[in-house]
Amino acid sequence: MPTLPPYTAHESSYVDDGCRIGNGTKIWHFSHIMSGAVLGERCNIGQNVVISPDVVLGNNVKVQNNVSIYTGVTLEDDVFCGPSMVFTNVVNPRSHVVRKHEFQRTRVGRGASLGANCTVVCGHDIGRYAFIGAGAVVTRHIPDYALVVGNPGRVTGWMCECGIKLASGAAPPASASCAACGLQYASRDGRLSRL
Repeated sequence: MPTLPPYTAHESSYVDDGCRIGNGTKIWHFSHIMSGAVLGERCNIGQNVVISPDVVLGNNVKVQNNVSIYTGVTLEDDVFCGPSMVFTNVVNPRSHVVRKHEFQRTRVGRGASLGANCTVVCGHDIGRYAFIGAGAVVTRHIPDYALVVGNPGRVTGWMCECGIKLASGAAPPASASCAACGLQYASRDGRLSRL
């Protein structure tokens, strides 16, 4: 595999000292990467994005325009964050009460997609290859491969790693095969896994 070039940042962006940014990563207009943030290789950080201290992004993470990723959030490899989607890190914010010691953690599993304008309430993890629909509000842990829509978000189906719907329903299918890529899946103890 060829060596990747160093990261690039548009001249209107701010990259604070103390960040670690992987090769091949691109940071676009008016974005701010704060001290202590870690970004992997080949990430694409859109316009008007803020990445707070101690946030960790894996490799090949795509963050679309107008997203703020707050302290306590970890995005594993290949995560997609749609335009204007929202993370939180405090359950009960008040302007006049400092609650930095109450930040809650959120982990987004490998390959998950978070649709435009969705909201992820802090303290809830999103499973690998889960798909959060546009405008959905995540208020609980989301299993691997789950399709989530609505407010509050509810599981309505199951997705392939390639992004094609495998099945409908709140419970994972006993078995499924992707019509697009052919990957095979099966559920055991209520969890869907790739075979």
